[in-house]
This record gives sequence, structure tokens and C-alpha cells, in this order.
Amino acid sequence: MSGIDEHFPQKLGPYELVRLLATGGMAEVYLARRQGPHGFTKTVALKRILPQLVQDEDFVAMFVDEARVCAQLSHPNLVQVFDFGEADGELYMAMEFVDGTNCAKAVRKAASMSETVPLDATLHIILGVLRGLEYAHAAVDVNGVPLGLVHRDVSPGNILLARSGAVKLSDFGIARANDFERRTEEGQLKGKLGYMSPEQVTGQAIDSRSDLFTLGIVMAELLVARPLFGIGNELDVLMRIRDADLSTFERYGARLPSELRDVVRKALAQKPDDRFSNATEFAEAIEDFLRQSRTPTGAHRLVAWLHHASLIPSTKSSDSALAIGRTRHSTPRAFAAVVPIKNVTPSVPTVPMKPPMGAETVVPSDYRVVSGQQSWGPVSYAKMVELFATGRAQTDSLVARGAGPFRPARDIPELARLLLSAALSAPPEAPEHALERWELDRASHVHKLFSIVSSKQTGLLIAAQGNRMKRFFLSEGAFTFATSTDKAELLGQQLIARGQAMQMEVDMALALCPRYGGRLGDALVGLGVLRPVELFRALVAQIHDRLVDLVSWRSGSLQFIRGVRAEEEAILHGVAPVETLAQGVINGYDQEELSQILRPYMQSEIRSAPPGEWTASALRLKHKHLHIIEKVSKPTVLGTLIDQTLTSDTTTKDDVLRAVFIGLSAGLLLATGWPPTPRLPSIPTKKMF
Repeated sequence: MSGIDEHFPQKLGPYELVRLLATGGMAEVYLARRQGPHGFTKTVALKRILPQLVQDEDFVAMFVDEARVCAQLSHPNLVQVFDFGEADGELYMAMEFVDGTNCAKAVRKAASMSETVPLDATLHIILGVLRGLEYAHAAVDVNGVPLGLVHRDVSPGNILLARSGAVKLSDFGIARANDFERRTEEGQLKGKLGYMSPEQVTGQAIDSRSDLFTLGIVMAELLVARPLFGIGNELDVLMRIRDADLSTFERYGARLPSELRDVVRKALAQKPDDRFSNATEFAEAIEDFLRQSRTPTGAHRLVAWLHHASLIPSTKSSDSALAIGRTRHSTPRAFAAVVPIKNVTPSVPTVPMKPPMGAETVVPSDYRVVSGQQSWGPVSYAKMVELFATGRAQTDSLVARGAGPFRPARDIPELARLLLSAALSAPPEAPEHALERWELDRASHVHKLFSIVSSKQTGLLIAAQGNRMKRFFLSEGAFTFATSTDKAELLGQQLIARGQAMQMEVDMALALCPRYGGRLGDALVGLGVLRPVELFRALVAQIHDRLVDLVSWRSGSLQFIRGVRAEEEAILHGVAPVETLAQGVINGYDQEELSQILRPYMQSEIRSAPPGEWTASALRLKHKHLHIIEKVSKPTVLGTLIDQTLTSDTTTKDDVLRAVFIGLSAGLLLATGWPPTPRLPSIPTKKMF
């Protein structure tokens, strides 16, 4: 049996399908019944893979994984799985049917009524989910081995509210567990837009605290009846999540008790280490608030509001219970009442980016370009952009559109944003005290970059090597934007090399760039070539790759201009600078070179530095390299350290040299005479264009 037949009942194995309840991206869920002897009937929610995906091995594997995980979980706040089977080549899962509604409908209904979900009902919901997560995060298999479970999709639609007031978390379809990590690799997008953690957005490793962040989103939205991050185009939503931008909550949640606002802020901290450490701690913070504010809560209060909102059939007694809640105005308990709010519109799904209105620009089929003594043409728009982006054509070039007259390139509408961008135009004039120049020296090169990051510098780093040039904008030590004249490092070329786009698609997006404010990434999203989160990660990877490549340079000149910002471009904070620099050393230095650099220090004492901006773990090195850095707990002569390490385990001399060089460069280790003093020439004042 395949497809959705509107004529019910249908049969699937021993189950009779009564009606379709919901359809998602991977599966559809039916209300179903199973008959037994002597009039026995069991009503369930039956889930099966969408017909068009039944042959997809990855989707089938994820479905099986969900069944395996759920079969090991049994908790009142988690939707139970009763059965898993196969009939006529179709897999199905029989689950507990929760008769009621869900949080998504509750938030939408509250917004449409110009109300918020009452505080007592909200906290009852959040505590219920926390109890379920507390159990799931600590779950073990039959042998007592932790499952390492992370739900990864704690969103309003997956929080079910029963008519009885019971709260149940559902849908472990994209959960991650230790024994099937291979299908949920780090960096893959898992979660709904608007309900992801910063580490999910940036593709970092996640743990149970990611679920606590997304539950914090649900809690905030129940309290203010507004989307916390989900307004605007998809990339804007991702940026707000990445930055943990709580401006919406701070604006509309000002009337909430300060103690409760603090709970929400902690749950929604950008860094996992700043959040609640586990679901138990989160729940205890809410329970403390309930005790201190003497705010009553419970299933009956949730039921009362669900009746009031017509989300479940109303009864006289429930209306009376809600009326009692409305009379409290003079004590902290008043926050449990329904609070009217103004100018609220129901939240709606975000839509893919569209070309800005009025930005339509007719792009001719060819151009001619004259830059100094060089000329090109006729060339396509894509080729012309490449000429400027790689520095072969300067910003003062002349350009002709088709057979038209030559004009300054900056006067060509479709080039204006590219050429006037602060990130790509000539470096600003700066006073000498704001300038620092040096020649690239392999021994001190990485240390210099680490020091810029550790001192939280804001400014523009320019690296030149012959005709090659890279620019890196930093904000408080974070690399926020980068440009390069290397063709292979252009966004379109990188997407092609990674198999994320075809040359034809990139050329088409380039031709449409004027309609998207000159942004290639937005054009690729608008064409459907990339999803917003894929674009975000591609831009992060672009900065990462450019920085790793800079570490590998063997010659060149650098300058750092303090205080320069690229405000319009600086949208990224997903690059981990110290990890990236360490990766550059792994890729860009060989044993012979490291031996030469460290030879003067072989008889020097190597010692641990006092605690600083970061620890060795922030470098995300291999265990053997971390072990060597951490082994220098007391002063040790480098030569002796090498001899001891080589005789005690399988670590190689290359491992020791590499770990020590990274440790010294990152400021985690100290040695007399380190770092070598870089040469300080006058850097060429060559403009990028």
C-alpha cells in the first residue's frame, strides 16, 4: 500500500488506519486502531515513512534508529512506542496517541487572541518537557551503557498537550545517540529553523545543553506569544540564533518577574557552558521560582486555559477555574492570569529570500573591461566579477555594458556594491600608532596571529604575497569577514569544488546578483541551489580555509590596521580562531621545518603558561598533541621532553615538535627567547583594486 488514500479505513498490518493526523518531511502519522479478542481495541498514532522515501536507505535507517531509541525509553513525559513492524514492504511504528493539541497551536492561538499563555500553564509545560529530557539524556541501554541521547528537535510542534493536562515530548526522528552517530555526523543540519541552538547553526559539536537551549526558545515564546528568532528571512533567523539575540524577549518580556527572566536568559545563553548544565538544574530553577513567588501550577491550570482558547472542548468547571485565575492582580500570582498584549500577529513560517522590490536590474549578456594596460572582453557578468574579485581588474577600471560607452566601474549599477564595499576597497588611511607592519617569518608567524586573537583586537589584517592578497576583518579577536584574490577561494568556486553547486548554477546566480543587492549567496538561496544554513556554513568554511591557507604561507608582508570594521559584511562569528590556527599548523608545517625552528630551544626550559584566554582543549587537537602540551606541568628541557616521550609511548618526534610549537605559538607554553622577533619592513601600499 502506498500514497495517501482519502477513503478510510485502510489496513496496514494488524492496524486499521482511521484518518490522517499529520504529514512531515519524512513520515506521515495516522490515527489507527488495533482490534483484539473479546472486543479489545487499542487506539494508537501510527507513523510510517512517506511513500516517496521508502526506497531511501538513509531515511529508512533514521526511521529504524528512532524506533530503536524509543523502544528503550519509558517515561510519562515522553510519547511511548508500542510496536514496530513491517507490512507489504512498509515499515511502521505504533505510538501512544495523545488526544489534545500541541505547543505550536497554543502559541498561535494565544497570539491570535492578543494574549500570552498564562504563566502557570507555561511553567507546567516546560517542567513536563524537562522531566522527559532529564530521563532521556540520562537513559542507558539494557547493559547499562549510556545512550548519549540528544533530541535535537525540541520545538513547539513536538510538545504535545493532552486533554488531561499531561505534557509529552514526541518525535525522536532526528535524535542523536552514541550507537548511530554515523548517520548524524557533526556539522549536519538537524532541527527546525527558529528552534536550533547556536552550535547547531554553526555546525559545532552538540550535547544535551543544545536541547535545553531550544526548550528555552519554546519557553520564551509561550511567555511573550511572539517568535523569538523567527522573523525575517531564513539567514536573518540563523544569525539571530547564532548570536543568541534576545532583543524580542527583553522587549516584550519586561513585565515578567525578574527572577523568571533570569531563568530564560540562562537557558538561552549563547555558550553551552553558560547555560544550565542539565535538565535537572533547569527544572530546579523553575521550581525555586514557583516556591519563592508562591505561583501555583498544575495540569488543571493548563487544561483551563486550553478550554478557554478552544483548543480542546470546553467544560463549565474548566471555565470557572480560569475565571479564578483571572482575579489575581495584586500578588506575584497575578502573572498566572491571561495577559492581554497589543499588536500581536500570529507567527508564520519564514520564506526563502526573495529579490528586494525595486532592485530589478537588467544585466547585459557581455561586458568590456579596461584596467590600466590590460583589457578584457567581451566577457560575461560572472567573468567580470571574477576579474574584480581576484584583483586582476582594479576599482578604477573602465567598463562598457554591451556595445555601450565606457564608464567608471563604480558607476555600473550591478558592480556598485561589490566595488564600494568596505571589505574590498582600498585600505583606509590610518595614523602610525594604529598601524603595525611586519615581514612574514615562519617561526613567529603563527604566534603573531594568535596574539592578535588573544588580545581581542578589532581591525583589518592584510597579507600580501606577490600578486596574492588576503584581507581579514576582526572584531574583538573574532574573524568576521575575509576576502582573497585567489580564484580557488571565491565562494562560487569553493561550492563547485565541494559539489554543492554546478558551474551553471553559480553563473546563473552571478547574473542575478544585482537583484539580490549584489550578494552571490543570497542569489544562490533565491534560486534554491542552497539552503540558508548551507550558505551560512559555506561562508564560515570560506573564512576558515582562507585563514588555514594564510598559516601555510612561506613568505609575504602583513599589516594590521586597528579599529577598522566592515560593518555591512561582518555577519559571521562561526569560525573558531584558535582551532583554525592550530589546524593551519597541522596542515602547513612539516617535521623538518619544525626541527629547524625549534633547534635553538632544544636546551631551553619549556614550562606551562599561567591560565590565560583559552585552554589547550580549545585548540581541538588530537589527544596525543593535547597530552604532550598538558605533560609540561613543570619546567622541562625540550630535548629531554622529546627523549622521554619517545621512550615512553608510541608518540613520534614530529608529534612532540608540532605540539610544542603550537603550545608556544598559542601562549600555552613558555620558553626563554620565545617568540623570535619578526622583521619589521615597510609593507607595500598596493591597493587590492
